[in-house]
Amino acid sequence: MASENHMPSPVCLIENTEGQLVANQDALNILSAITQPVVVVAIVGLYRTGKSYLMNKLAGKKKGFSLGSTVQSHTKGIWMWCVPHPKKPEHTLVLLDTEGLGDVEKGDNQNDSWIFALAVLLSSTLVYNSMGTINQQAMDQLHYVTELTNRIRAKSSPENDVEDSADFVSFFPDFVWTLRDFSLELEANGQPITPDEYLDNSLKLKQGTGEKHKTFNLPRLCIRKFFPKKKCFIFDRPTHRKKLAQLEMLHDDQLDPEFVQQVDVFCSYIFSYAKVKTLSGGIKINGPRFENLVLTYVNAIDSGDLPCMENAVLALAQIENSAAVQKAITHYDQQMGQRVQLPTETLQELLDLHRTSEKEAIEIFIKSSFKDVDHLFQRELAAQLERKRDDFCKQNMQTSSDRCLALIQNIFSPLEEEVKQGVYSKPGGYRLLIQKVQDLKKKYFQEPRKGIQAEEILQKHLKSMEPVIDTILQTDQTLTEKEKDIEVERVKAESAQAAAKRLEEMQIKNQQMLEQKEKSYQEHVKQLTEKMEKDRAQMLEEQERTLAFKLQEQARLLQEGFQNESKRLHNEIQSLQRRMDKPKKTCVIS
Repeated sequence: MASENHMPSPVCLIENTEGQLVANQDALNILSAITQPVVVVAIVGLYRTGKSYLMNKLAGKKKGFSLGSTVQSHTKGIWMWCVPHPKKPEHTLVLLDTEGLGDVEKGDNQNDSWIFALAVLLSSTLVYNSMGTINQQAMDQLHYVTELTNRIRAKSSPENDVEDSADFVSFFPDFVWTLRDFSLELEANGQPITPDEYLDNSLKLKQGTGEKHKTFNLPRLCIRKFFPKKKCFIFDRPTHRKKLAQLEMLHDDQLDPEFVQQVDVFCSYIFSYAKVKTLSGGIKINGPRFENLVLTYVNAIDSGDLPCMENAVLALAQIENSAAVQKAITHYDQQMGQRVQLPTETLQELLDLHRTSEKEAIEIFIKSSFKDVDHLFQRELAAQLERKRDDFCKQNMQTSSDRCLALIQNIFSPLEEEVKQGVYSKPGGYRLLIQKVQDLKKKYFQEPRKGIQAEEILQKHLKSMEPVIDTILQTDQTLTEKEKDIEVERVKAESAQAAAKRLEEMQIKNQQMLEQKEKSYQEHVKQLTEKMEKDRAQMLEEQERTLAFKLQEQARLLQEGFQNESKRLHNEIQSLQRRMDKPKKTCVIS
């Protein structure tokens, strides 16, 4: 399995040519061959901030993604490197390196906004890479996050933008902020703090309604509101500035030991905690599904539409469900081909084999399908399985008929030749003929694998012999007229009995077919009900998780507001106290 994701070097996944984004077919072909679940890590940030170096470390290589060594942005579009996941067997790590944001040579930040939006949509973990500290300048450079509500939709027809943006948390990636060349001491109020606490403090809002407060709060609010999980890493300068141009050529012992350790901690976290790319409903993404997501989003942007998560899921569902139907039918055909040997002795035998294969086919479809709106694909599967069953029944009848006709020809042809030669056209010939027919019938019934048409074919043949038998009966001089009449009545009774038996068998077969249709329907309902229960539980779990995050964020906002208000009141009280404690000037009148 590992061979499917061995890429010696990155390839461009989404080309950016003169502001137009186009999916690269070579990269899509690579994705289409990856059947494993994918963990997708994308990195974004300003150009010339060392994004590619971190991605090469995640790939376990010194070289791969182009680092560049000048002030010009080196990476264009979005580049992809698929490697075996170092800690999750049977998983593929998909690394996405994006072109640097804010490149002055592009002159248009619209393109940057789409690159950022695609990185968010495609990844399960988004790494934002920046230089220095988290200050207002760093937040201003992260203005792309404030534009996401204008670039992405969660639903195809949201009632309002607020509801739509609130739904982002259900499918947005985890957020990791990497701070390069960090030189400050991690302290707050004289106490050491962790990088995560530093990020948390940096995302606190300011109280106020002025434009200045809105500008300060908006990027912070968006990060807190959209991304369900946040993490921060700091990195010292890797080496002397003059050596940075040869960074990919340097060994770890030539780099700052603190930096090397910090990179190892970062990589270990990504390997351990970056999740499989998953869509709403717990749909895990593999290579072909990821390929379809890329095409759906890029095509939407190219056509002037907003990439929509719901539309992407539905488009993916159309492809997957169609493939699931075909996969189920292929399994059914294979199993019936192995299990069924036509003709079967009874119809019920064939129907039981059909039901076993049908159940397995439905299980495969249910397992592979999702978002089957109005159960259109399951109904298509049911219709195809019903046609397959009817075809097998027809084949079974035809094979049985052919087999029985061949037996009739082989067993009864000598008798017919004897009749033509007049062997039975003599006194006592009738009884000899009847005995011969009984012996041949016995021989016929002793033959195996005649199938469900055995009686029908035999009776038709015997019916065709009645005129000849009756002629021999009437010319047999050893029989009296009364014996002949009795014999005629016996033959009629046998014929009527055989006809009644065939009618009864036909009714039994019709009843069996009706029962099979009902069993098929119940099997579809049973498996669909079980799937819907699982989907409902999954949806409730996602909703509860999203609601808990929203409530937690609202509680934090209220707490911060309360703390700010308390601080404001405390300052006012202190100010008032100082004014009251200030010595009063006295005026002396002489």
